[in-house]
Amino acid sequence: MPDLLLTSVIFGSYISIVKLIVFMALFFGWLWLITWIYDDAIIVETKEVFWSSLVFGIGAGAALLWMMIPIFVVGLAVYMLAVSVSSIVYVIHRNTRVMQSDKILTLKHIQSLLIKKDKNAKAQIKGFTFYTANKNEVPKPQAKSKDFHGYKAAHDIINDALEKRTSSIIFSPTPHNYSISYNIDGVNLKQPEMEVQLAHHLIRFLKQLADLNIEEKRKPQKGRFKIRKDDDVTDWEILCAGSTAGEQFQLRLMTQEVEERVSDIGLLPKQLTAIDQLKNIKHGIVLVTGPKRSGVTTTFYAMLRNHDAFLNSINTFERKPTAVLPNIIQDTFELTDTGTSTFSKRLRSIYRMGPDIVGVAGCHDSDTAKEICNAAQNDILSYVVIEADSVMKALSKWIKLVGDRKLATETLSGICNQRLLRKLCEECKQGYSPNKELLRKFNLPADKTKVMYREGKVIYDKHGKPSTCPQCHGIGFIGRTGIFEMILLNDNLKQAMLKAKSMQEIGSVFRGAKMLYLQEQGLNKVIAGVTSVNEMIRALSSSALNVKKPVKKKT
Repeated sequence: MPDLLLTSVIFGSYISIVKLIVFMALFFGWLWLITWIYDDAIIVETKEVFWSSLVFGIGAGAALLWMMIPIFVVGLAVYMLAVSVSSIVYVIHRNTRVMQSDKILTLKHIQSLLIKKDKNAKAQIKGFTFYTANKNEVPKPQAKSKDFHGYKAAHDIINDALEKRTSSIIFSPTPHNYSISYNIDGVNLKQPEMEVQLAHHLIRFLKQLADLNIEEKRKPQKGRFKIRKDDDVTDWEILCAGSTAGEQFQLRLMTQEVEERVSDIGLLPKQLTAIDQLKNIKHGIVLVTGPKRSGVTTTFYAMLRNHDAFLNSINTFERKPTAVLPNIIQDTFELTDTGTSTFSKRLRSIYRMGPDIVGVAGCHDSDTAKEICNAAQNDILSYVVIEADSVMKALSKWIKLVGDRKLATETLSGICNQRLLRKLCEECKQGYSPNKELLRKFNLPADKTKVMYREGKVIYDKHGKPSTCPQCHGIGFIGRTGIFEMILLNDNLKQAMLKAKSMQEIGSVFRGAKMLYLQEQGLNKVIAGVTSVNEMIRALSSSALNVKKPVKKKT
């Protein structure tokens, strides 16, 4: 009888299959938790032995206490509380060492677990390859490492920038984050900010790509790297420098080859005909002018390419070529040349080689201007870039550089001045009835102009829900076009210029030759629906317009 009672107590009261399964499940879960904490602590660079030992010790002590407590549920609660508290303490600690996107058990992290991840994310990264300055392919770094954070951030932001047709990305440090701006069609557009720690990982990765000094955060540095997205390869330049707020940096998309012709830059039919006439000129000077970032270099290259490079020997002389010109010799004036030569002397040596056409990308001194004029007298056609706000200001500047009004006038063949206007998105631009008083103010036919266009702010799908335009991404503009003041000089105009007593009189001569001002050219693009009035005003507001202001009468 005693043996029977003992048997019933051992198998009936002290062993429960359900309790054993619960205990073993929590035990193995606890072992997995210790392993995860150890591996995670290595990734976030904290004390892996200390934290894994802490959770192990607390878990082991709680398990022993659980076994001694006679009530199973109470022991379970004590065990769960001890392991949970120790684990949460570690999570709080590790979250202070990682970026916002890598924090766990936060509201955003829990929401991300409930939302399905983008199935195409991995495919996008697979079709995206980085190449170093030495043209070596960069393998994908280990997940959650510093290099991976920089790799992922670079992939995301450059991929987004390419989709939005961004020419440069500017990162500026602020007290709490990094502000980001995309330069799209010449306008800086703000993007969501990036947290400082992620920005540091990004610039570290980009510096490694461009073979720059990772530790140098004060002196300016510049480097290049490549990206392959599917079948397209793009070159990028990174520029970084220190500031009082922190290290700032910029990414620029580098153009490899110029494809624009004079027919692509926005010239009106009459202007295009005039440019084609320059093909028949064997000597002279054409001034290609405009303020900074107005597309002058593109026009300069397009005008050079308008000549047949197989029938003419064409050279350029530039301080920093921005693109490759096929079949054209591009000479560069390096900083090292300043110790042994000058810009004008180097240009003279190019002229002595006997080219037919020379493009001079910038004239800033009298000696260079005189060399160009001398070459024009010796059967060489030169295209010269000058920074100026209008045709008249460009002419005045050129005469001062040459120092001889007669020489400057007799060798001059033409002048053009330009601005860039963003083109309205054809997908979402919106028409409206123009204000007739505004049309009259601009001397436009109010009766003939029935509709004008502006950028679309909101578009709606077939269900009536607002959505972003897939073509312009909600910007309202796609691409740019030029507007030009232009005058080609014949013998009669040159004689009138020499007889004129002031620049105002020369301006009247040009006006009599039917030269249209930039504002008039811009209005033609507005009426044609190519751009908007606000865009024209934005492009022209940075400089004085060539429109005479009414003189106020004294009372």
